Amino acid sequence: MAYSKDFIEAAVSFKQNGHTFKELREVFGIPAETFYQWKDRLENGYYDIQRPKQQRNRKIDKELLKKAVAETPDAFLYELAALFSCSPQAVFSMLQKLNITIKKRLLPTVKNPK
Repeated sequence: MAYSKDFIEAAVSFKQNGHTFKELREVFGIPAETFYQWKDRLENGYYDIQRPKQQRNRKIDKELLKKAVAETPDAFLYELAALFSCSPQAVFSMLQKLNITIKKRLLPTVKNPK
């Protein structure tokens, strides 16, 4: 479970104000080992570091896929897959993530034919 920086600072300052480890466990629910880890990390500035969010390298570029669909809106999934050298399922999954729907029907459907 991840704890917020405010919670960690409150727990460390609580213990450093003269409270015992038993009181620390009752109030914050953390063991002594966790206190020492948090204390060391606060002193070293571990929680102040801003880490950039990493993105995975994808086989299908989102912008290129949007452009390909805009240029050829009537393309089948296997045709788009050939452009990106991947499977039609991969193209389908990426289109779902982009909220783009491509519907193909060879024959028109009629509701309640009589």
